Amino acid sequence: MPKLIPIKVALMAGFASAIFFVFAEPPTPNIKLVPIRPTPSVSGPQMYATYCAVCHGADGTGSGPAARALKTPPTDLTALSRKNGGVFPADHIQTVLKFGVKTPAHGSAEMPIWGGLMLTLGGTSPDSAMEVHQRIVNLTSYLKQIQK
Repeated sequence: MPKLIPIKVALMAGFASAIFFVFAEPPTPNIKLVPIRPTPSVSGPQMYATYCAVCHGADGTGSGPAARALKTPPTDLTALSRKNGGVFPADHIQTVLKFGVKTPAHGSAEMPIWGGLMLTLGGTSPDSAMEVHQRIVNLTSYLKQIQK
């Protein structure tokens, strides 16, 4: 009988350790904030790679390196048409890029409002609003191209 006591103690310690690991929260990765980098406004793919891929992934499926740090998983951008009855929601995408998302049911408030950030790229140029519009249209056009 004395030999069973160390085995029982070892089993209890193992059980306690297992419970600790099950209930311990994994550390949340930190997202390093960096200044927005200018990219050509005519290149939807390049803008996507610079501004979107970190969260939405290079392939648009929501698997970017920063996705794990977000409270709400990034949207699968390749499924926008499928989720909208087979029609690409260009107007909605442009609105989200310009003004952000107000309703958590339709996306995370963690998504940057790119319209405001893109305004900072043009400085105080009188054409900056037109360039922001061009960026949003070209980025939306690229998202339409990557639909499954």
